[in-house]
Amino acid sequence: MFEGLRFRHWRSDRDADGIVVLTLDREGSSVNTFARAVLDELAEITERLSFETPRGLVIRSGKDAGFIAGADIREFEGFGRNGTVLDAVTNGQKVLQSIAKLRCPTVAAIHGHCMGGGTELALACRYRVASNAPSTRIGLPEVKLGIFPGWGGSARLPYLVGAPKALEFMLSGRTASAENARSMGLVDAVTTPEGLVERAKEIIRHPPVRPLAQRATAWATNLWPVRQVLAPMVRKQTAAKARPEHYPAPFSLIETWRRGGSLSQRLRNEARAVAKLATTPTARNLIRVFFLQERLKGLGSGIDHGIRKVHVVGAGVMGGDIAAWSALRGFDVTLQDRELKYVQPALDRARELFTKKLKTPQRVDPALARLKADVEGRGVAEADLLIEAIFENAEAKEALYRQAEPSMKPDALLASNTSSIPLDELRGAVASPGRFLGLHYFNPVALMPLVEIVRHDGLDPGVEKRALAFCKALDKLPVPVKGTPGFLVNRILMPYMLEAVRLYGEGVPGPVLDKAAKKFGMPMGPIELADTVGLDVAASVGRELGPFLGLEIPSGMEALLASGKRGKKDGEGFYRWENGKPVKPEVDPQYTAPSDIEDRMILPMLNESVACLHDGVVDDAELCDAGVIFGTGFAPFRGGPIQHIRDTGADALKARLELLQKRYGDRFTPRPGWDSALLRPQG
Repeated sequence: MFEGLRFRHWRSDRDADGIVVLTLDREGSSVNTFARAVLDELAEITERLSFETPRGLVIRSGKDAGFIAGADIREFEGFGRNGTVLDAVTNGQKVLQSIAKLRCPTVAAIHGHCMGGGTELALACRYRVASNAPSTRIGLPEVKLGIFPGWGGSARLPYLVGAPKALEFMLSGRTASAENARSMGLVDAVTTPEGLVERAKEIIRHPPVRPLAQRATAWATNLWPVRQVLAPMVRKQTAAKARPEHYPAPFSLIETWRRGGSLSQRLRNEARAVAKLATTPTARNLIRVFFLQERLKGLGSGIDHGIRKVHVVGAGVMGGDIAAWSALRGFDVTLQDRELKYVQPALDRARELFTKKLKTPQRVDPALARLKADVEGRGVAEADLLIEAIFENAEAKEALYRQAEPSMKPDALLASNTSSIPLDELRGAVASPGRFLGLHYFNPVALMPLVEIVRHDGLDPGVEKRALAFCKALDKLPVPVKGTPGFLVNRILMPYMLEAVRLYGEGVPGPVLDKAAKKFGMPMGPIELADTVGLDVAASVGRELGPFLGLEIPSGMEALLASGKRGKKDGEGFYRWENGKPVKPEVDPQYTAPSDIEDRMILPMLNESVACLHDGVVDDAELCDAGVIFGTGFAPFRGGPIQHIRDTGADALKARLELLQKRYGDRFTPRPGWDSALLRPQG
């Protein structure tokens, strides 16, 4: 069929039944992505298939890692800079539509990751079969890049699985397992990885009929009157989670679906909407965040961490959850504390985590077996990595190092989960400081992706590399930071939280402060955050950082602590907590907040970000932004604090700081670094 034609990225095989298996194996890449060259070859292939129609077509991947990861994001970013997004989107639609128009049955055979454009290719096929491997995940995560599916995904999915399921799937950006995809109607069959292609061929030989209920739901939920009723409801639900001015893509997706029309009309509307979104600052910054994430993932690549056994000392919330996550990711873990009664709650939480993540007993039980209580500390001698996660007290930590280190293997790593104590202070208690470093996780460990790799002057560079590789194995995002007080994230976060508490003490209601912070784009307001972290923890970190940053703990926080109110963990702090959620008091409708509360909370964060960059806490501005975004949730659509300074203007923000300094005192004094060229727009 393709005699005389040679393709770099695709290969085809035709069996005795006339079924063509088309395999994507992108040249020079470990994963399949849709670069323009890949699409151009696919267009040539489908044109030939339209003239010489086979009995059926199966599209599969030649990569072990997965099906197709989506469009080539770096190439897409270039289209945005060149103003050619509409042409690129329209071309992608055209190629996938040529597959949809083939007169033979077409089947996407999905194994491993299937994202974005890969899922849209699958939707352009008549049928989809997926492998039951745990690695198989199917998704349309484009909203996380500030756009929405633009190669026919938003035009096809609602009419395949029904509008409610399709909109939720695209608006959330979540991924589905093979079984979940089948239950929602996205996948027609699930089989073993080994039987994937044969099952796809069987579908071609005996095409299945979709259940009547699925077809009826898909038809009914896309009728014009239903769209007009459903769209405002979905828009209202979405607005409760994201502001249109911050994240326009979800609202554009809902509106594009509401307009409806024939498939050709839907494709035109989709292409125009996506092209418009691609030019927004939100899309530009979210794509930047994507590349920041990829950079952090790559820091531990190509390195053998040499860690098989992990010993954690301290079975509190942080230590217990660090141990559980390590066991979840395949490490043998021993967890030590003074008595079993302190370890047992951590084991109980681990069981809940494993059940949630791994689902079946066949997968949960091995994870549980990898995590063992170890009150006597026998695991110290066998561990390749010892993580200290006891309370924030330098003397106690130093005593632990002196006791444990003589029993450790010569090449084992010794790490502290301290959140604020300088490592230059702690390393004096370590006989071999080259193997000592900080591994600072964030709470809750299962949800927060960042780990700070904390350096000191005596750290062996090879140990740092092993720690980076260990974080990669944990599926965490590592950021190397200097071991000065507070490191990166807490140093930047504490001025924001403490200023909010000061405002609270001045009479500004907590809900008003939280609302102002969320309006800026923070995922959680600072008063709710203080309660969530724990007022005792916040105060402890604040006392450690206070002298270094020139800040005092506001009296309001000390008063609550004196009365035994520590926040969410005790059921009462600034707010009362019920069922894990804050009960926020009603605010007097006549209350008018001071006009500068956003500046008073946010500018200290920006000020300290500038100082961290100036002081070399991180190696560059991109790592600063990455650490703050993934460690605090700092408004991703703004691209990070340094990028926000670049976009807003360093001189203007510095002038606003100086105004606050005149009004409220020296804590707002601009820190060194505001005149740096790194704060000016880049390239």
